[in-house]
Amino acid sequence: MSQEKLEVDISNAVAVYVEFFMHYVDKGRRFVNNQCTGLEPWQIIGATVMSTLFILWLHGFLFQQESLTSRAKKQFFKMIRMVPFIGTAIQKQLNKALHDMATNLFTLKEGMSYITDLPSKGLSQQEVLQKLNEYTSLAEVQWQSGKVSGTVYSGDEKLTNLLVKVYGDFAWSNPLHPDIFPGVRKMEAEIVRMACTLFHGGPDSCGSVTSGGTESILMACKAYRDIAVKRGVRFPEIVAPVSAHAAFNKAAHYFGMKMVHVPLDKNTMQVDVKMMKRAISKNTAMLVCSVPQFPHGAIDPVQDIAKLAVKYKIPLHVDACLGGFLIVFMEKANYPLPPFDFRVKGVTSISADTHKYGYAPKGSSVILYSDKKIRHYQYFVAADWQGGIYASPTIAGSRPGGIIAACWATMMHMGESGYIEATKKIIKTARYIDAELRKMNGIFVFGKPEVSVVAVGSNVFDIFRLSNLLTSKGWNLNTLQFPSSIHICVTLLHTHAGVAQQFVEDVKNSVSEIMKNPLEKTTGMGAIYGMAQSIPDRSLVTEISCGFLDCLYSTDTICVDKHMNGSTGLQ
Repeated sequence: MSQEKLEVDISNAVAVYVEFFMHYVDKGRRFVNNQCTGLEPWQIIGATVMSTLFILWLHGFLFQQESLTSRAKKQFFKMIRMVPFIGTAIQKQLNKALHDMATNLFTLKEGMSYITDLPSKGLSQQEVLQKLNEYTSLAEVQWQSGKVSGTVYSGDEKLTNLLVKVYGDFAWSNPLHPDIFPGVRKMEAEIVRMACTLFHGGPDSCGSVTSGGTESILMACKAYRDIAVKRGVRFPEIVAPVSAHAAFNKAAHYFGMKMVHVPLDKNTMQVDVKMMKRAISKNTAMLVCSVPQFPHGAIDPVQDIAKLAVKYKIPLHVDACLGGFLIVFMEKANYPLPPFDFRVKGVTSISADTHKYGYAPKGSSVILYSDKKIRHYQYFVAADWQGGIYASPTIAGSRPGGIIAACWATMMHMGESGYIEATKKIIKTARYIDAELRKMNGIFVFGKPEVSVVAVGSNVFDIFRLSNLLTSKGWNLNTLQFPSSIHICVTLLHTHAGVAQQFVEDVKNSVSEIMKNPLEKTTGMGAIYGMAQSIPDRSLVTEISCGFLDCLYSTDTICVDKHMNGSTGLQ
């Protein structure tokens, strides 16, 4: 076939398609014109405007940050609660559940009462210290014995004395004023740089000191939200495992983002990477993984998730708030892990709590970035304020310089050798507990704990019964949900002689007792926690939680009744 003939055939074919297309366009034009026959111009314009407004409303209704299914579910349960008999019964159960929880908060000893007014004359220092001793005596759980999961990560007396001295020296300092407190500025910069070095950050790595893991996570989410908005994303999304810390939910709530949860592999309790890939969309502002995650102590596959981050050009945040200051020393402690930090291409930020296994006082954490350009999106600047240019690196304006100084002092006091030795003790103890619990019939260990958290569940009995029995033996563990489980977060206190062995023995005896009647009903707080999981209307759980929080600030032992007759009463 000649070139000329081919060109003619193509030209003829195009002409046929054009004629075919124009035929139907003309047919459509005539159909629309016929529909408009007899209509006045204002009617046509009005119908067009109304149709446009309807389409815009429908789009807004269907495509919101909260899914249509979730909104429909909430509306359904709201209507159910409006039925008089059902609503009254639900409210009665709400009151009972909250009352049972709140009564555990009011542990005043005989003769004690709440202070509601300033003393007419200030107390002497001795009188204040005497009062403080009374408040200290209210504690029923003695964390010093090593029977508490997490919470206090060191408790060393010598370190405590050092921190008290350092905090006292810097009690009045505030990094908001670096010109007045240059020493605090220097210490904060050094904390960040030491942390960047531990996590193998490059020369452009940077960060900030925050008040804790939640603020560190909030700062990363805020930065990635602003980056996403800059590129035109209207509703930025956080794609994270269901096991990711609740601070990501808080960040989504505060910053107008959407939380997209990815399920876990039921065997490993790590995030399902394939499902995470499916969850990525044009609105994804950041990916999240945990090293380790809080509920079960599993380490998410950072390298696999980082490949997704690189492929789709999405920032990846590694949440090391819980175990960050353990995992960076595990290789030198002879417990090597796969790379999880800035060595992995695609990791753009890391959060790690210095007030956990960094052994600094409560109220300190670090948020680290691979590049200074990202940190700029974390900042807040008010350039036109009458009080002057206002710029702050994190959520707080004024910050306690004493905490920064105490954090710096802790890191300098511990040194690399101190951290390595502490890591050896903790990992050895956690793996001993893991191995011993796996030998027991009736319970199982979730996944493969590699750091400090060991979580257990049961397919035979309600695991919250085990929690209740261990509580009666003086242990204070973390209760978890979806699925029901409990965990122990090992600290230096658990590495003291005999503590871990006592824990294993108490679990063994408690499980043996439960197995005599595994189907027995759970009572007490365990029953309340189990009930909370079974409630399909999660707004009820929210109401109970809000009432509980209200009682934390109450100086009245009947706060439950006041709360239930007020903000959470049926509307």
